[in-house]
Amino acid sequence: MKIAYLMLVHKNPRLLKRAIGALSTDDCAFFIHIDRKSDMKEFSGIGGDSVFFSEERIPVYWGEFSQVEATTRLIRQALACSSNYDWFVFSTGSDYPLRSGRYIHRFLEKNRGSEFINLLKMPAPGYPLYKINKLRYPSDKPVRRFVVRALAKLGLAQRDYRKHLAGLEAYAGDGSWALSRDACQFIVEFMSANPHVEKYFRHTFTSDEMFIHTILGNSSFRSRVRRNLVYVDWRNGGNHPSLLNEEHIRFFESQEKIWVENEWGSGEVLFARKFSDDRLDLVERIDEMLRGKDEYGRTQPPTANP
Repeated sequence: MKIAYLMLVHKNPRLLKRAIGALSTDDCAFFIHIDRKSDMKEFSGIGGDSVFFSEERIPVYWGEFSQVEATTRLIRQALACSSNYDWFVFSTGSDYPLRSGRYIHRFLEKNRGSEFINLLKMPAPGYPLYKINKLRYPSDKPVRRFVVRALAKLGLAQRDYRKHLAGLEAYAGDGSWALSRDACQFIVEFMSANPHVEKYFRHTFTSDEMFIHTILGNSSFRSRVRRNLVYVDWRNGGNHPSLLNEEHIRFFESQEKIWVENEWGSGEVLFARKFSDDRLDLVERIDEMLRGKDEYGRTQPPTANP
């Protein structure tokens, strides 16, 4: 079994290098898109036979379709490889593993037939229908963006997704996931066959939380969906998750299997967001935890259920 780690990155080169080291096994590879607005020289120390940087970099803006575009480029790049990866694990440049690469490999092998992605039918808490219905132009169209913002204040920037998406139901969830090769192949084939769906989401805010979710939610893959594998702390109630601190590390250290239960369901998490180059001391503690847990868990095959 082989894993393709897809990484969308714009900063934290030291964290990225350490994450690659922690995840590396003989049967995985890393496909990395560095935001075109970032200085590639900062990532010059990262490389290896299993590390592949996107040659065509695009500028990525938070909340805009550029996030989806960079992600689907990574999916296509990994699918095109002769290695035939079985799993595609997507993460951001602020994620770090909570288990070793060997453990994650065993976990995914044990849980073939599942798709790990947070998925809710809209409307849902945190995902009202206005998020998918509101018209919003991206940063590369500043004039139209300004006009639509003015219209939005008058309540005139709303659409009805049902009129544009040909009977698709709307789904949403967190942007991170671990999907099978079949699911990823289905996503790119769906995009090719239904260009109007991409066209609609190009003018939708936070489309990274709805585009792939809507495609899979309207497919047979929906029955295979389980909560995603990333721990994120949203207790601050803002638009971005909390930076991880010593309290979070103690929580991770206190459990052999790090288990969470919330609106997305119950399950084990294998990654956490959000770390940074500014607090590599926390990453040191995670690495120490990984060494201890990997030694302890070598003879205990992981499963997604308790």
